[in-house]
Amino acid sequence: MYALRREVAVDHRTGGTHVDAVPAADTAVGPYGFDPFSVRKIDKLPLPVKSAPGFLVNAVLAPYMLAAMQAVDRGIAPESIDAALLAFGMPMGPIELIDTVGLDIAMAAGQQLAGGAQAPRCLQERVARQQLGKKTGQGFYTWSDGKPQKGPAPAAPAGLAEELVAPLIERTQRLVAEGIVADAELADAGVIFGTGFAPFTGGPLHWQGSRH
Repeated sequence: MYALRREVAVDHRTGGTHVDAVPAADTAVGPYGFDPFSVRKIDKLPLPVKSAPGFLVNAVLAPYMLAAMQAVDRGIAPESIDAALLAFGMPMGPIELIDTVGLDIAMAAGQQLAGGAQAPRCLQERVARQQLGKKTGQGFYTWSDGKPQKGPAPAAPAGLAEELVAPLIERTQRLVAEGIVADAELADAGVIFGTGFAPFTGGPLHWQGSRH
């Protein structure tokens, strides 16, 4: 059958979690190798995946968050980055997401999932100062009463949102090509349910295909 593994909830406003169903060594149950009705009883999307670092959601979020922090290193304000992705349709901007997850967690995840890319300077400096985000009250934002205190958002460069979601899309495409996720429709559903990726787009792969 399948072992059920739950991805980290990243959309804290909608509870956007799902369950990864990872093949185990014993006998499969049903056409998916697990009982999808049992998973639905716990109100999660059953997503069959092969075992791989980050599975689906964490694997696609890592390059997306990396790109957002690289934009900070280039001098773009965190508020502008978050505003651009909120306008794109994300439930939470990537910089606020990093603060919410924890900068130390983002650093550790990046070492495993970012393809060997060096940690952004803005992340290294804050982690060195123990400014780890929401849990310490200071990260990219100052946090008060559980909310980030954001300043005005200067106008973001044209095309910033598309630039930052591009690594997420590329990683999703690769996971499908490598057979970690069976097909594009399942990948799109998993990314929407797991990350809150702008649902009106139909998912990252559907959105990318509709643009060409």
